[in-house]
Amino acid sequence: MRARAWRLLLAALLAAAHAPLALAQVAGDPAPLAFSDAAEEARFRALTAELRCVMCQNQSLADSNAQIAHDMRREVLALMRQGRSDAQIRQHLVERYGEFVLYRPTVDRHTWLLWFGPGLVLLGGAAVVWTIVRRRAQVAPERDDDTSEQEW
Repeated sequence: MRARAWRLLLAALLAAAHAPLALAQVAGDPAPLAFSDAAEEARFRALTAELRCVMCQNQSLADSNAQIAHDMRREVLALMRQGRSDAQIRQHLVERYGEFVLYRPTVDRHTWLLWFGPGLVLLGGAAVVWTIVRRRAQVAPERDDDTSEQEW
């Protein structure tokens, strides 16, 4: 019985020692992208800078090292080589990953609060301040210009 307990303890220690090795590592890009000319590379860089990595909350597709970002960059390049325009590529990625992939989402019924919400909050705050100032002005006692009765 005692030998079995030692074997279980040894197995647990070995499993714990190898646990860090089992963690997922960011895979490097297996093969760098090859561009046919400088214009294609410039277009690719501009397009990937406008797109967001769907895994890395606020990193562009160009800056992300996540495996899905590598895959998305390859997909963007493949779509470019198929002759699609930048707008068509963006639309394809939106259909596949949602509006989150765009740094500047379009203005529609789903995103109007994102675009106009800060202005509405600012106007609401200005209305509250205006109302408070107006009420205080009405409640404030009128001053008498007679300074002879003032106590210093």
